[in-house]
Amino acid sequence: MRVKASQLVPGCVLLREIKGKTNRDIIPKNTVLTEEHITVIKKFLVESVEVSSKLVEGDSYTPEKAEEVEQVQQKAEKKVAEELPPFQEHYEQTVQAYKKMFENWKNGAPLDMPYVRKLIIPLIKRMDDISSAVYTMHHYANKRDYIFYHSVAVSILSAFLARKMGYPSGDWLQIGLAGFLCDAGMAKVDHNLLNKAGTLNTAQMTDLKKHPTYSYRMVEQIPTIKQSVKLAILQHHERMDGSGYPLGLSSGKIHKVARIIAVCDMYHAMTCERAYKEKQSPFLVIEELQKEQFSTLDPDVVASFVESMTHFSIGTKIRLSNNQLGEIVFIDAKHPTRPMVRMEGKKDIISLQQTEVFIEEIVGIQ
Repeated sequence: MRVKASQLVPGCVLLREIKGKTNRDIIPKNTVLTEEHITVIKKFLVESVEVSSKLVEGDSYTPEKAEEVEQVQQKAEKKVAEELPPFQEHYEQTVQAYKKMFENWKNGAPLDMPYVRKLIIPLIKRMDDISSAVYTMHHYANKRDYIFYHSVAVSILSAFLARKMGYPSGDWLQIGLAGFLCDAGMAKVDHNLLNKAGTLNTAQMTDLKKHPTYSYRMVEQIPTIKQSVKLAILQHHERMDGSGYPLGLSSGKIHKVARIIAVCDMYHAMTCERAYKEKQSPFLVIEELQKEQFSTLDPDVVASFVESMTHFSIGTKIRLSNNQLGEIVFIDAKHPTRPMVRMEGKKDIISLQQTEVFIEEIVGIQ
């Protein structure tokens, strides 16, 4: 019998395979569905499927009761969300779990996609928390474990940006997964390169530039990952002018999701302290991204990112690069990172467009 995806329960037996857009099987015929299978079916926006009238253990299957189960599951998910730790603690836990996976990948272990989803999806669903944390995540990272913090941050930022750009829930979650896995292939390069201080030589840089290909190979044969995600993982270091790697693609040949991840990847990398560089103000980095939009990055993606990151309200409290505090009193849409600011304890209002002083960080959002 054919039932809606929302009516499926673990133990349902699939009578007809489910195919993706490329006509490739996502889930084969006669599969006994698990929670993971059902999640995948919903993520791929499959409306209905053919299943047996009996569950695998022989009990009769009633679709109407399945909807009641769905409601119970939704309540359970809501309860789990209410019990989540503070965002920064949750972020840190995810980083440490990623670090353990990374060590396993170095030793040849395959990518465990169900575990990856279980790990990162609850974090990137915390959009209310993320909207505030985007200004401060660069403070969480440290030099030694930069690559692990970076992968989690790129996932969060990519999902955040995709949602702001209007992607539906199923898609921005997938884009978050792509951001999470785009540097998984770093586990396959010489580990001494990851924290090397100073400039890499030609051979070392060549080795490092192989990591998108390694990441792609790790996900290539996983049927539950969308092709758009796989392409984004492979192409996230490609650049619009053809200067990127590993394939030197340009402009229209680069998938839109890869362009989203490219902006988020560059932003977080530039704001973080690493073995060979100091961290920069997020707002100076945003200005750098605005310059890059005319050569290496997608202008539409950069514009969306800038708008999402500088959507301040009047009265937002800030700390400037001279360590003085102030509040935003006027924002020029053409120069959102350089608003007019009233200095704390003074009547003076200064325009950041007319000074070398810049916003160092947000200290209070109205």
